[in-house]
Amino acid sequence: MEGIELILHYFPNLTPKQRSQFEALEDLYHDWNSQINVISRKDTDNFYERHVLHSLAIAKVMQFKNGSKILDIGTGGGFPGIPLAILYPECDFLLVDSIGKKIKVVNEVAKALELTNVRGVHERAEKINEQFDFVVSRAVTAMPKFINWTKGKFLKENKNDFKNGILYLKGGDLSEEMAPVKKAVQYFDIPDFFKEEFFETKKVVYVRN
Repeated sequence: MEGIELILHYFPNLTPKQRSQFEALEDLYHDWNSQINVISRKDTDNFYERHVLHSLAIAKVMQFKNGSKILDIGTGGGFPGIPLAILYPECDFLLVDSIGKKIKVVNEVAKALELTNVRGVHERAEKINEQFDFVVSRAVTAMPKFINWTKGKFLKENKNDFKNGILYLKGGDLSEEMAPVKKAVQYFDIPDFFKEEFFETKKVVYVRN
């Protein structure tokens, strides 16, 4: 199974609009990738598995309530933020990256898909002066350092099933990296949701604020 069929297999209840947005992603990123390298060449052949479905593993752990605000730190070309924004059109997503050309791709993709719930900002995470329900990311740095970047960025009120915090996509053995973390942590093995071999050692890590 590949392409949009892979997404529909795990998320069968997409609206026609969501389906067309997910279908459009591959060509959009292929076009942009030929101008600005936002996705590694080896992953372009497995775009839906390694980028879109991987991003959506967060949605198997946490179904964001309408009105939730989500910050995607180190989004690169828009992952996991863009796929999550398609899935949750009633939530607001701020996608930040310190590399301006990648944020240009984010904003152009969001515009092409008519995603009115996405903002892309060229900025370092520490400089973002807003508050959110959740911060998401895909393995941009070691967790203790990442937690420092998120200080002061969480809303006090909790509206979702989990208390506000971090949802982080990470792979491999995390015991050493997570040892200094003093906050409450839960691990969700992605192979519990997705059966593809690519996800064999991958996890969604939830760190409560």
